Amino acid sequence: MRAFEEKLGYRFRDPALLTRALTRKAFANEERQKNRQHDDQEILSFLGDAVLKAVFVELLVRAHYPAPDAITQVKENLVRHDALAGFASRIGIGASIRLGSEEKSRGAEMDSSVLAETLEAIIGAIYLDGGFGAARESIIRWYGEKIRPHPG
Repeated sequence: MRAFEEKLGYRFRDPALLTRALTRKAFANEERQKNRQHDDQEILSFLGDAVLKAVFVELLVRAHYPAPDAITQVKENLVRHDALAGFASRIGIGASIRLGSEEKSRGAEMDSSVLAETLEAIIGAIYLDGGFGAARESIIRWYGEKIRPHPG
């Protein structure tokens, strides 16, 4: 896991949060059938999505976007699943995702929605592990160059 944390640029104080962020619901359900308890990424993905949007809105306000509709348009492009999946692929998240057997058989580690949801879950895990500042710093490190000052 330490090599993966290096790719993320964040070291977890609670590594269980990263494991949870990488655990798909299908994997957790299969493990429960074997009487092994695993929490899945679903709630972390929900949290990470909210944190990601908040940081993007903040960055766009600081980049002098003049109106909510302009901010919304840029933010929506940044949080699209294919955009998030592109970054997730570049840092190799797919190889670390804990997939259910059916997901494995269909190659879900390359699916844009799986990659995007897992990245959002990782952001949620960073938020719980290190607070909003740590999550914000990670998002800026990963996406800061995509936020350009408003042209007008």
